[in-house]
Amino acid sequence: MDQYDSLRLENQLCFPLYAAAREVIKQYHPFLDRIDLTYTQYIVLMVMWSEKKISIRDLCKKLYLDSGTLTPVLKSMEAKGIVSRYRSPEDERVVIVELTEAGLALREKAVEVPPQVGACIRLEPGEAMELYRLLYKVLNGMENK
Repeated sequence: MDQYDSLRLENQLCFPLYAAAREVIKQYHPFLDRIDLTYTQYIVLMVMWSEKKISIRDLCKKLYLDSGTLTPVLKSMEAKGIVSRYRSPEDERVVIVELTEAGLALREKAVEVPPQVGACIRLEPGEAMELYRLLYKVLNGMENK
């Protein structure tokens, strides 16, 4: 083993993680195109369907995104009428995102997306659960969250 082995692509954990994430997200496109959503809008809606109303700061934390990435996505979603944004009456520095009726209605169209994408990923259920567990272990173990 020489000093440059750590620079070989096949020795990197980050590369298959990055490539697999890109390929999985690519599988979502045809299904999300049918309901006029991007992948990022879709993951925002997955949080919103549970929370109904949340601060942008908390939404960023849940999605591991920064506000600079999320703000244009939310602006686009607001233009589509699926969320609304407003300042918190308790603290004007806090911006709240709230699901609209149109956003809630999208849940009915999106309910088929997970099984359709799941059919594209060739993992046994136990393997999928183990991968899920390991990925969250990686995410939760990051020091600079």
